[in-house]
Amino acid sequence: MEDKEPDTVIRLENVTLILDGHKILDSVSMSFWEGHIHAVVGPNGAGKSTLAHTIMGLPDYLGHTGAIFHRGERIEKLPIDKRARRGITLAWQEPARFQGIGVDSFIRSAAEAKGSSVDSGEMLKLVGLDPDRYLVRNVDKTLSGGERKRIELASIVAMRPDVVLMDEPDSGVDIEAINYIFDVLEKLRNWGSTVILITHSPEVLKRADHSFLLCNGQVVDKGRVERMSGYFTGHCVPCVHKNNPFCDEVTP
Repeated sequence: MEDKEPDTVIRLENVTLILDGHKILDSVSMSFWEGHIHAVVGPNGAGKSTLAHTIMGLPDYLGHTGAIFHRGERIEKLPIDKRARRGITLAWQEPARFQGIGVDSFIRSAAEAKGSSVDSGEMLKLVGLDPDRYLVRNVDKTLSGGERKRIELASIVAMRPDVVLMDEPDSGVDIEAINYIFDVLEKLRNWGSTVILITHSPEVLKRADHSFLLCNGQVVDKGRVERMSGYFTGHCVPCVHKNNPFCDEVTP
């Protein structure tokens, strides 16, 4: 019996984005599958974060050509709030601070936006934070960047999102925290969420099922994680990117 092809949740067709006269994304076509963790790797300035911002529909990234589909429906004209209502969410590399908003309210409001309710304490436990210590705190400058990242992830889990875009999930967190983040990634995948990781980390890449190599705003390679891991050891495809790690062969 043949394996069933995974359902495509997000698809980009020939997406090109020019910002300040520079072509940041260049005819990008990609498919992201349901219940899979995808990684997007590549040098600094390759367009990885821009890709995530474009899929999310941030205001400065709406002026692109090409099409973006979510479960077969075109969404490139939709603003960020309508994409969020469809279950698409973005975890920032540097999570925002919300002066005066409590951690408990922050997590519960994420679930309520999807028409459900959650136990905020249980969500914090999933990311390795003690509810007794953190539920009474605010999402503000008194929290470290790593703490805010974990609380943001707890709020994302509370939403049971359809698509999660994560920009450098291991940035600013310690080894203990990243292990909790990895556990949450597994839970999201098991729930059927589509996870898209923007990463520079070979350890994060290992958690993915499938990967893309982006360079100069173009998809220059894609495939199994083992194939793309060669990028981190200097075996990526030839390219003229200013941050090219001086490699000259394609990973077998």
